[in-house]
Amino acid sequence: MNLDNISVIIPFGPAEDQLARLLDDLEILGPQVEIIIVTCDDRQIENPRIHQIHSGQGRAIQQNAGAGAAGSEFLWFLHADSRITLPMLTALQAAVKAAPDALHYFNLKFAGDGPPLMLLNEWGAWFRSHILKIPFGDQGFCLRKSHFLAVGGFPEDVPYGEDHLLVWHLRRAGHNVRCVGVALPTSARKYRAYGWAALTLKYQWLWLRQALPQLYKLLKGR
Repeated sequence: MNLDNISVIIPFGPAEDQLARLLDDLEILGPQVEIIIVTCDDRQIENPRIHQIHSGQGRAIQQNAGAGAAGSEFLWFLHADSRITLPMLTALQAAVKAAPDALHYFNLKFAGDGPPLMLLNEWGAWFRSHILKIPFGDQGFCLRKSHFLAVGGFPEDVPYGEDHLLVWHLRRAGHNVRCVGVALPTSARKYRAYGWAALTLKYQWLWLRQALPQLYKLLKGR
């Protein structure tokens, strides 16, 4: 995969404020790479490198809008509080070249802005991704646009969990889920703000409640 065959898609919500650092990181991509920021309010991104589009509010809605506007063969979905390095790009290139029809994701690495117990969340994310094959959206999904569209994109009719529901849909369609092999740093501020235990338990309960019916569908289809 050449870098000019990828579109970076970043949903930018009203409460997010860390986009500037990610855009600085993305300068290493070069001018040939399409970077799409999808906003749902009246904020304007003053950056000539950015293709800004507006959509309705909601991460699934915004990411689907970005995918629809993308002109490249591959889509790379990033959250606004992610950080990018050159080794990550090199690893992504190699991974997608080796398996262009897979869904690729990064290992999760939390920044130092959260509670000390975030290491447990990283271990849990590793188990969920590598063993159960269910990465989440903050792990930087990258896949062919045609495969994304074929399964209907991110579900917009659910209140949460659109990221791992996309993974289930891709798996039922026969696509492999593969780790790029390096970590994608992301912010852990919300765990400090809302409490590590409360937020961790909430997320585990919510995703497991959605995952069990999807597992049944996957096994039934085999």
